[in-house]
Amino acid sequence: MTNVLLVNPRLPRSFWSFPDIMRVTGKKALMPSLGLLTVAGLLPDDWTARMADENVHPVSDEDLAWADVVMVSAMLVQRDGLFACARRAKALGKIVAAGGPYVTSAPQEVLDAGCDFVIVGEGERTIPLLVQAIAEGRTGGIITVDDRTDMAGVPLPRYDLINPRDYDAMPLQTSRGCPFACEFCDVINLFGRTPRYKSCAQVTAELSAILDTGHLGSVFFTDDNFIGNPGRARELLRAIADWNRAHGEPFWFITQASVNLGGSPELIDLMTAANFGYVFVGIESPDTDVLAATHKYQNIKHPLLESIRAIGAGGLTVVGSFILGFDNEAAGAGKRVTAFAEAAHIPLVMVNTLQAVPETELWKRLRDEGRLVDGDIGDMATGTMNFTPTRPLREIVTEQLETWDHLYDMSHHMERVMANILSMRPVRSNPATGKPPRSREKRPSATALADTASELRLLARLVWRMGVVSRHRVQFWRQLVTVAQKNPSRWRRYLTLLVMGDDILSFTAVIRDRAAPSLR
Repeated sequence: MTNVLLVNPRLPRSFWSFPDIMRVTGKKALMPSLGLLTVAGLLPDDWTARMADENVHPVSDEDLAWADVVMVSAMLVQRDGLFACARRAKALGKIVAAGGPYVTSAPQEVLDAGCDFVIVGEGERTIPLLVQAIAEGRTGGIITVDDRTDMAGVPLPRYDLINPRDYDAMPLQTSRGCPFACEFCDVINLFGRTPRYKSCAQVTAELSAILDTGHLGSVFFTDDNFIGNPGRARELLRAIADWNRAHGEPFWFITQASVNLGGSPELIDLMTAANFGYVFVGIESPDTDVLAATHKYQNIKHPLLESIRAIGAGGLTVVGSFILGFDNEAAGAGKRVTAFAEAAHIPLVMVNTLQAVPETELWKRLRDEGRLVDGDIGDMATGTMNFTPTRPLREIVTEQLETWDHLYDMSHHMERVMANILSMRPVRSNPATGKPPRSREKRPSATALADTASELRLLARLVWRMGVVSRHRVQFWRQLVTVAQKNPSRWRRYLTLLVMGDDILSFTAVIRDRAAPSLR
């Protein structure tokens, strides 16, 4: 029998951390590592797996001592954590295998850092080869498989390895690959341009496995573009809606989608009917020429502002991502992002600076132009630009900070939330019962009661911070009354967005801190 410790290195503070919310609700992290849970499902039956998520608790010496093999998955922002874990494990004589997006982009760097095995490619193809290599006593090397996985062969993730109470959301992947070819994106390097899909039966089986853990609440579909194939998305959304209703609606959903979702009222309706509430959209820039230059053609096919407004009006809250620093971007891009976000009523906005991720088309072009420089890349909101931009770096970073400061000034954030909620259609009633859909399964379980208590604590914190001690308290109460009068079915969304914005406000200080060297 072989003991395997699956390690998810600690993530630095990011837009998605929400530390204040986690502290109030008692959660430790946003989500577990879906990659590691899937890898666990690929291991032989006679191998024993344990999950060690450093976002929940540090990896202990006892954890490492127990293991025969330490498997680490890392994104770029987890690089230092990967190296630190590998050093500790090697000092104890353990076999170390590393995989994940960062490792696939820079395999030799990871091998040089002391990992025994470096895994490049999708786990369904590479993990059996790793298992064979270890069984044969091989000492290490790079294991590479270029072939894409048939999604029918993806195992059920081992959700049983984690404590769902540690996490705010559970992850689920229904597809890999994206049909678009944005120059700066590494998705097509990792998963290709031809999307591949799990069956509806696979997806609902995973939902059942998540429910079996006792988790209630949010499930994040990690697909890079949930609507990459609109026909398949329609079929899957109907299956998800049927499953959720049949199980008492224990879940509500978040995902990522391209902006062309705004041109399909049918898809928006199907998503809200299935209990989707939020969608992350890569808007990148309000400048059409910039979007065209970076091959983001899907964002200019239809009027961008009209598309984003349509998504929000249909009942999906947009989390909009923007990037500053594209080639030939004109000065004042930050102000144009601010104006667009306010006109589009986007309540949650990320403002990043461009980074060239290794092996993307952008990275290759900049390398050939001699413009790459050393930089601690990773989180695009806080990392440094690793190339020489076409306008001064200081100007770009200054605009980024000014944009964050304006958008998350509490009064401005409240105004965008209010505009978003008032433009959003009311919650539709269930045609079978005439009642609004429930947001969670109504059953007298300890989990449901604990979730309700967490929400009450969050609400009490919000009312105190914004309704009592804040200088914006008059605006808070005035807007709350307006929502109650004009769109009462959306009051919960309104308060949730205020809570999230209040947490993100503290993240602006992190961005300013990490941007300081670029302003000298």
